[in-house]
Amino acid sequence: MSFKSGFVAIMGRPNAGKSTLLNAILQTKVSIVSPKPQTTRNNIIGIYNDADSQIVFTDTPGINTANNKLDEFMQKSVKSAKAGVDVVLLCVDGGKGIKPKDFDFISSFKGTQNLMLIITKTDLTNYEKLYPQLAELNKLDYVKSIIPVSSFKGRNIDVVVNEIKKYLTDNVKYFSEDEYTDKSVRFMISELVREKTLWLLQDEIPHGIAVEVVNYDENNAKINIDADIICEKESHKQIIIGKNGSMIKEIGTKARIDIEKLVDKKVFLNLFVKVKAGWRNKQTVIADLGYNTKDLDK
Repeated sequence: MSFKSGFVAIMGRPNAGKSTLLNAILQTKVSIVSPKPQTTRNNIIGIYNDADSQIVFTDTPGINTANNKLDEFMQKSVKSAKAGVDVVLLCVDGGKGIKPKDFDFISSFKGTQNLMLIITKTDLTNYEKLYPQLAELNKLDYVKSIIPVSSFKGRNIDVVVNEIKKYLTDNVKYFSEDEYTDKSVRFMISELVREKTLWLLQDEIPHGIAVEVVNYDENNAKINIDADIICEKESHKQIIIGKNGSMIKEIGTKARIDIEKLVDKKVFLNLFVKVKAGWRNKQTVIADLGYNTKDLDK
């Protein structure tokens, strides 16, 4: 059997299930997930390996209107991810039903090479409700395939992978077999802390949260990590800390569990909260927090 490799971009509106799909394909966590739209900010690379293929996935931020410098960076990330890939997986949330606006959104991808529609969250609906909408989607001659999936239940994830393989054109291993992302451990740690913050404060705090790992000290027995949670307002800082430090303690406890799985060591995690007013509109701050703005300006 010949070896095949290639590149795939996962795209879609905010909260369409892109990150959950990537994690399900890789069977490991490389991209954080929360109920909030725009959870993914950087293009996250995930690497799938099996006996006859290597697929390099890029999980992109949700396609949305840019309201600040951070949003602009995210939308540049989306455009850059689409260039030069073998397949585009366009995720559409099937759990809420496929609306006319979704059809308009899909039509904006007409002309995209090897476009596959992934109808996500099918565990939240049923086939009878989806069937008429899928029948309409099947009329789109510019779509290579339409695959309903449930990432939560693992339904049709193997079908997605096998369909992608039909369009792979390379035979080069771009990464070693034990690599599953190109992101650094520090980046992954900061994302895990941000994920827990988004989950626990989804109703209280808007999107203006970032996390920066400021110290990572590893020895044979343990890893000491200091990280700053960046917010935009003093009132947000108090909410993140919580009464008598209860909220930041819960964030740290939940994040530490996932970080220990990531690094396979005992972790001591110290979290601090800092206010940087309007940081999402400051290019230098965005760059300092690890968003690769220079790469997108080339």
